[in-house]
Amino acid sequence: MNRSMIQASVTMGQIQHKLDIIGHNLANTNTPGYKSRQADFSSLLLQQIDNLSDEGINEAANLDTANQGAANQEAANQNAGPYRLTPDGIRSGAGARLAHTNIDLSQGNLQKTDRSLDVALLEDHHLFQLQVTTENGLETNYTRSGNFYLNPLNNGQMLLTNADGLPVLGEDGEPIQFADNIDGMHIRKDGAILINRNGIEAVEAQLGIVEAIRPRMLEAAGNNRFRLPDNADIVGDGIIANADGQVQSGTIEVSNVDTSKQMTDMLMAQRAYQFNARSISTSDQMMGLISQLRS
Repeated sequence: MNRSMIQASVTMGQIQHKLDIIGHNLANTNTPGYKSRQADFSSLLLQQIDNLSDEGINEAANLDTANQGAANQEAANQNAGPYRLTPDGIRSGAGARLAHTNIDLSQGNLQKTDRSLDVALLEDHHLFQLQVTTENGLETNYTRSGNFYLNPLNNGQMLLTNADGLPVLGEDGEPIQFADNIDGMHIRKDGAILINRNGIEAVEAQLGIVEAIRPRMLEAAGNNRFRLPDNADIVGDGIIANADGQVQSGTIEVSNVDTSKQMTDMLMAQRAYQFNARSISTSDQMMGLISQLRS
């Protein structure tokens, strides 16, 4: 396998990852609160191949320069012949790789539902907090999806959860629970949850809203959720910070996937894939011709 075939095969594998991301975005066009992903590519290491040398030309130039003096160096260079304006040799890359998968945390369109437990965040980069039980203990995940539900607990209380049944965290970092016998519920613009009992309405909880300071550092946790990386040093740099977010009750935020842009990106990625596949085919044909000449 020659170099061009290796480069093309490596790049095709990375382009396939980009196509997977585009397909994931398109599949979640109707998922509430879904945030689109963008794949960024970077070049792999270059290899310097020093199989060309112009030492003879340089020696001739140096000889002429010594004979004619420094004042006539420019004329000597012209007499010695053409010089390379770039370093000797050939720089050959090893293909491209998927460098980053960026999350677009900008706000999607708002869809009115008139359901009191549907809440939409009104500012970019703001997230709700969820509590997830893992094999290493409790972990905080983040989401833009604000379609919440009330689930009864064994102790007679009601737990505020997301669509997957995960507890929603309040501003104190604890799951939001309410006593039973709720006559009505309303979520204020500042995230305060007002409960109506026997005709009396009072604030009983506050939604915990955070801001993603460095959204590129968030990891996808599946099911439209994000988590912090395991590296504690990176976490200390400030990826997430508490925020006084604004919400809109009775409204749900839909996906921010731009279908036309995703289709355009998919066509460009497919063209790049075809180009690299054609490169492998052409290289194979050239190797076949060389084999026939030798025989």
